[in-house]
Parts: sequence; C-alpha cells; structure tokens
Amino acid sequence: MRLSILVVLVTLYLQSCNSKKDLGLIEGTSHCDSTLESDTISIKSLLSPYQQRLDTTTGVFVLEDGGTSMISRAWWTSHATKTIDIQYFIFSTDNIGLIACDYLVKAAERGVKVRILIDDIMVNAEAEDLMKLNAHHNISLKVYNPGANLGKSLLGKISNLLKDFRSFNQRMHNKTFIVDNTLVITGGRNIADEYFDYDHEYNFRDRDIMLVGKATNQVTGSFEQYWNSDLSVDLNQLTDYRIEEADVRFDLLHEYACNPENFWPEVRDQLVGYPTFFRSINDSNQMVWLENIEFVVDEPGKNDGTEGLSGGGVTTSKLIELINDSKSSVDIQSPYLVTTELGKKVFKAAIDRGVKIRILTNSLASTDNAEAFSGYQKDRNELLEMGVQLYEFKPDAKVRTEVMNSALENNEDFNPIFGIHAKTMVIDSNVSVVGTFNLDPRSANLNTECFVVVQDSFIAKSITNHFEIETGSENAWTITKDFNPDSEVSKSKRVKTWTRKILPKSIL
Repeated sequence: MRLSILVVLVTLYLQSCNSKKDLGLIEGTSHCDSTLESDTISIKSLLSPYQQRLDTTTGVFVLEDGGTSMISRAWWTSHATKTIDIQYFIFSTDNIGLIACDYLVKAAERGVKVRILIDDIMVNAEAEDLMKLNAHHNISLKVYNPGANLGKSLLGKISNLLKDFRSFNQRMHNKTFIVDNTLVITGGRNIADEYFDYDHEYNFRDRDIMLVGKATNQVTGSFEQYWNSDLSVDLNQLTDYRIEEADVRFDLLHEYACNPENFWPEVRDQLVGYPTFFRSINDSNQMVWLENIEFVVDEPGKNDGTEGLSGGGVTTSKLIELINDSKSSVDIQSPYLVTTELGKKVFKAAIDRGVKIRILTNSLASTDNAEAFSGYQKDRNELLEMGVQLYEFKPDAKVRTEVMNSALENNEDFNPIFGIHAKTMVIDSNVSVVGTFNLDPRSANLNTECFVVVQDSFIAKSITNHFEIETGSENAWTITKDFNPDSEVSKSKRVKTWTRKILPKSIL
C-alpha cells in the first residue's frame, strides 16, 4: 500500500506541474476596440417564444462537439443578467480558461453575481491567479475539500494524504454551469483546452447536455447544497496572499481575449450567430421539450467512511437501478472502465436475462490514464467471457474531424490524439444518461458525481447514432478474446501500464 500511495502522490504532483498562463498577462497592442459586441438580443428575448413552456417543461439538447459547447457557454455568460454559478473538477488557466475568466469578469462588471466552486486536487492555476478573480466584488470563489493542492507544499500534500487517505481522495467531480437559474450545461467537459478541441497534442471526445427551463431548479438546488457545505471553503482562508480589486489589471485579461490570435474572428462570428443557432434547433425539433427530467447528484462528502473506500452514493445506486431495469440493451461510453465485483454481477445478471451490453472505452493508445487502463486490463477477458461487447477508441479516429472545432482545424495544421471522455449510457433505446460518472470505483465510491436522466427516444437515438459511428472500424477496435490493440503503443507505455497493476482497483 505504501508504494501505491507514493505512485498516486507522484502522479498528482506531476499533474499539478502542467503549464499555466498568468492572469497578470502583459501589456500590448489594443484589440478590444475592434471586437466590441453589437449583439442586442437578450436571454429574455431569445426565450420569449418558449416562455409558456419554461415553468412546466425542460428543453433538452445534447452538445456533441467542443465548439458548440464552448460557444454556448460563452453566449449565455455574455448575456447573463443576474447570476452565474459554475462548478468544475478542473479549471485551467490555459487559453480556454483565460477566455472563460474574461467572460466571467465581464459579466461581473455588468453587475452579475458570479460564484465559482472548484475541486482542489486538479486546479491547474496558481492560488494567486484565482485570488485575482476572487478580488472582484461580484465574484466569489470557493474550493472543495482543500488540503490536496492550493496553498499546500509538497510536504503538506504528503502529510494530508497519509493522515486520511479516504478524505484526501474524496473529490468533487461534478460539472455544472448555471445562468440566471434558466440555463444549465452539465456533462463531461471541464474548463481546459483539451475539452473543447483546442489542444495541439491531445483532445477529448466529450459530451454535454443543455437544459433550459424547469429542470434548472434541480441543478440550482444542488449547487446551493455544495456551496453551503462545510467542505466548500472560501479561497481567502487557504492562502495568506491578498490583493485588492483596484490592483488587478482586468483590462489585460480583456486584451488577451480580444486578441484574434487567442480568440479567432471565426469563433466570434459563431458567437454572434448563436441566437440563430438556438432558434434553429428548436424549430427543427432537435431540442426536445419534456415534462420530467431527472438530475441525479451525490451529496457533498458522499462516502462517510463507514465502509472504507466503498460505500457508493446516490449516483451509483441510480445507475445500478437503471441497468437492473433494462430489458433489451445498454450502450455505454466511458473513458475509464474499471469494474468492481458488484458491477460485474450487475452486467452478468442483465446479460443472463437477454440484455445486450456494449461498451466503448479508451484503448491503451488513446487513454490519458495508464493507471485506470491497468485496472481495465485485469478484467477485460472476464467481461468478454460474460458476454459484454467491448470496443476501444482509436487515437486517430476518423470521427475526430467531425467533432473537432472547425476554426482550429482551419487555422492550424495539427493532428492531435483523441480519447473518449464522454460518460454516457443509453438503455433500451429510450433512456439516456449524460453526466460525469466514469465506470470505475473512484466514481462509484469516492468522487461526488452528477448526471441527467432523459426518457425520450429521440435523444436516445441521437446519442446511439454517434455510438454506432464511433464503434465502427474507422474509429474503434472491436475487442475479442484473441485480439486487443495494446501492441499499437510503445513498449515504454506498455511497461508503464503493467507497473500500475500494483495499484488496488478501489482507488482507480
């Protein structure tokens, strides 16, 4: 166990050493005068044709590509009038992160109250940079379960890990974005380049879901519970660094976002055209209006420790219930597939009653997590023997050209690896689950998670159509007892994954 703790700690430390950009930035040529937004459409006017529906139904639209998901967040942020509440596991101050910060600051400057809740362990930003945001009188920032990263030395991190391994690993994996208690975006995407197809080396094939109307109350209620939890600590309590609002050069942040080298004109054109896009998905019935949408979310803290590293939560129980109730089919996308004994029993019982289970996960060539893949390797043949159909995503999947942001593709000659990050389930061609839950013990027992359950055949068919494409031979390998594509990677990566087999599955 001591070796496994050391491996986990070193992994976390190396992850925290990724390159970050400084919110201080540098002065340069002014670009903002040429990028003034002339959009006069408000959220109220955009939603006015659907006003009678908003109180009793929820508009549902699945955000498949990173570009549309980014533009959606940007437009709603730039048009918020009252509140913006966001909750993320990863918030990086890379290009996407800085532009997101710019939009949040501009909203705050308009008088919008902005609340940001981030988990501590994977914050890819310095405490000082976050304090600059927190200095704005309309922005409040809290950190969930601190002690693993911000304000801690490496020695302090080690000490906290050794003192309480379970608590150290209890993370908030939720991702929610709420504007004016009217619009919600939730799903797999964090705030960083690789979740919106902007990284030059590695990007994620991810999925979000957009909700407008009635169901936003459920998500807002969950955010309030987390915001007011004892586990959510004001950033000011975690560092001695202090800065006054008057001393923060937000104008430099605005200049960064105005610079066409950082935020291309093609993307701004999409932003201006967003109301037309929103109306088009409604007029073409791609946005489905439903009376009952279920937002399933764990309570802060989740596992109370009475059952060690196991114990589950609300989201775990709900997924088991959905699979237990399945009649004909279960299609799953999960970047990490580390099955517990309970999970295998649930799969086996479903298969024994005639349910067809198909799972698309990352291959060794496409995964960003060798530790999780090592856990999957241990059970791959057992899953095949019980009848699970397995597919592993190719790093050069052809489908990436369809979901990749077109502006980046047209401006840059690059060919990044793509890996699955979508956490999705479709049951009996009617029930869809879109959220943050990975099929691994960490999501089941340690991390808090959230997802949306939608009962609608159109939404289910839409997601399934993508699943069928992404499990095709151009995009994925079909795994059998006699074939897997592990040999497609370098020997060093295979050895690295093999050495990770020493880690107990309960922490993967």
